[in-house]
Amino acid sequence: MRKRLLTGDRPTGALHLGHYVGSLANQVSAQEEHDCFFVIADLHTLTTRPQKHHIARLKENIHQLVLDYLSVGIDPERATIFVQSTIAETFELNTLLEMLVSVPRLERIPSLKEMGRAAHLKTQPFGLLGYPVLMAADILLARANIVPVGADNGANVELARELARRFNHMYAEIFPIPEYQIEGILVGTDGRSKMSKSLNNAIYLADDTSTVERKVMGMYTDPGRLSADTPGRVEDNPVFTLHEAFNPDLDQFQALKDRYRRGKVGDVEVKKELARVLNAFLDPIRARRAQFERDPDLVNDILSQGTHRMRADAQETIFLVREAMGLPSYAFTKTTPGIEPVRGLALV
Repeated sequence: MRKRLLTGDRPTGALHLGHYVGSLANQVSAQEEHDCFFVIADLHTLTTRPQKHHIARLKENIHQLVLDYLSVGIDPERATIFVQSTIAETFELNTLLEMLVSVPRLERIPSLKEMGRAAHLKTQPFGLLGYPVLMAADILLARANIVPVGADNGANVELARELARRFNHMYAEIFPIPEYQIEGILVGTDGRSKMSKSLNNAIYLADDTSTVERKVMGMYTDPGRLSADTPGRVEDNPVFTLHEAFNPDLDQFQALKDRYRRGKVGDVEVKKELARVLNAFLDPIRARRAQFERDPDLVNDILSQGTHRMRADAQETIFLVREAMGLPSYAFTKTTPGIEPVRGLALV
């Protein structure tokens, strides 16, 4: 039996090369072996950005996020792509899971305080405290076996594992215990932090050729290097880190490193070569994106199709959960033929 993999992104902006290295490349490959679910986690954005002007941007951000997925090779015929808030069962399972966890347990999750600081919040909203529970609802609703996450979200998946065990022990064996895979990270153009939308140090999948060139030429390199004939460090040098991640010509990359260490090549030449490498990598992604953009209905159709698939699984999960707990069940049963059409999904 194929295992289920669930991953996702908050629709807070475009995806970048760090997302590709850390997650997307692996998920494209995972489609061959697993049933993949991609949740566009719009509810999670409300935990730090509940203001109406932020919500107003979600429609366009969701649209662009789906185009990012398609352009790198996520196949909606093999993967289920859906918007978190369109699955009503998410809210229900989130409420039920909240009854199984204490406030002190949630307060021990380190990433929540960091998220609050990054969002410049003076106090922690209840929704942010419950962020890991909502994430657990996403995971358990899909009955996922594998959850790829960044290192800062590992503790959240650990909570999902605890909640799955607690529910299974108290009621019935409904949920698999999800395993998590820690994704890799890619340093940003500043050379100090991981590539991030919020830190303005990212090269985006949708960046055009000139934008990539401008960002690369402005990158930090070896701060101790005073001239092109000064031997330089390639270790912890973000230009060479990106070369290593995206340069397919290993011999050329090795020669470039050797010349840099011996002071035989300048930063400008190294950066120009990196810009060429990155644009060569991004060109087919840009071409696929342009092709998908020509169909104005494509994104809505994909989200509608994905939501129908996910709702079928979500309704079955909630039926099993209610049955195990002894709660009254609604009309859906595992033998119900078909699923009612989902209304209001178009991003209009």
